[in-house]
Amino acid sequence: MKAVRYHGFGGSEVLRYEDIERPVPGTGQVLVRVAATSFNPVDDHIRAGVLTEMIPVALPHVPGIDLAGTVAELGAEVADLEVGDRVVAMLPLDATGAAAEYVLAPAEALVAAPRTIELADAAALPLTGLAAWQTLFELAELKPGQTVLVNGAGGAVGGLAVQLAVDAGAHVTAAAGQRHAERLRSYGAVRVVGHLDTAEGPAVVGGPFDVLLNLVRVTPDEAARLSRYVADGGVAASAAGPIPEEPARSVRTASLFVRGDAAQLTELVARVDDGRLRIHVAARRPVAESRAVHEDAAAGRLPGKTVLTAP
Repeated sequence: MKAVRYHGFGGSEVLRYEDIERPVPGTGQVLVRVAATSFNPVDDHIRAGVLTEMIPVALPHVPGIDLAGTVAELGAEVADLEVGDRVVAMLPLDATGAAAEYVLAPAEALVAAPRTIELADAAALPLTGLAAWQTLFELAELKPGQTVLVNGAGGAVGGLAVQLAVDAGAHVTAAAGQRHAERLRSYGAVRVVGHLDTAEGPAVVGGPFDVLLNLVRVTPDEAARLSRYVADGGVAASAAGPIPEEPARSVRTASLFVRGDAAQLTELVARVDDGRLRIHVAARRPVAESRAVHEDAAAGRLPGKTVLTAP
């Protein structure tokens, strides 16, 4: 079968599209015929070798943490799944990924794919959806009626976070580029502001807020200024590096390390199917173009969430 692999860490040039053996499922495993995976920034960081202590992948490695596909074969002791089932999953961060024709997945990670969208597009949901859910509801402990500022709302995680927060009864201000404004308003954001200038302070964007959700990589100085956007007793939850706490104002901070969670992913799928959560796919490209996708990401040329379709 065909797969994208790298045999050593480095830049996008280490990615190869090559023939490898089709895997065989062991006990508790499922062989999935891949419809698509997607590009996430963590794929770039793992490939570059900067996360080897946190995410120790074995080489050669197939990237692709998101999975959407069809069950092809069941390993021993796998129940509640059948060949032909449409499934999605966030694969373990250190496991062989889904940038291939087939991939092995732990049975417990797989959930039924959304019925109302194309199967390939469902690959845009798992990691980003779980990141948005865990940041909002586990780290920030979001409650109805709270005010929320989503910094980086135009990205894949940000767009889902805006929708989840609005659905939870929060009043959301979205900070993003102007090209995302109409889409974010359609998600229910009460205010869309431009890219956040941390030197200006919270009053310029209607703050301070009960919750700040930060999805933008910033300098240490900018991170220190972000806490000013949080009201006394509020929380700054970040998926893009730590933000300093302000104990004098009882401002709590928390940082995300996203994890797979089948129950949460099942809930996200249900919200897609009942129309409460929309997935925005900016581009669809063949997985054979993975090297070019990684190059485009590094150069800032990706238009947004990019799905990589299997052959």
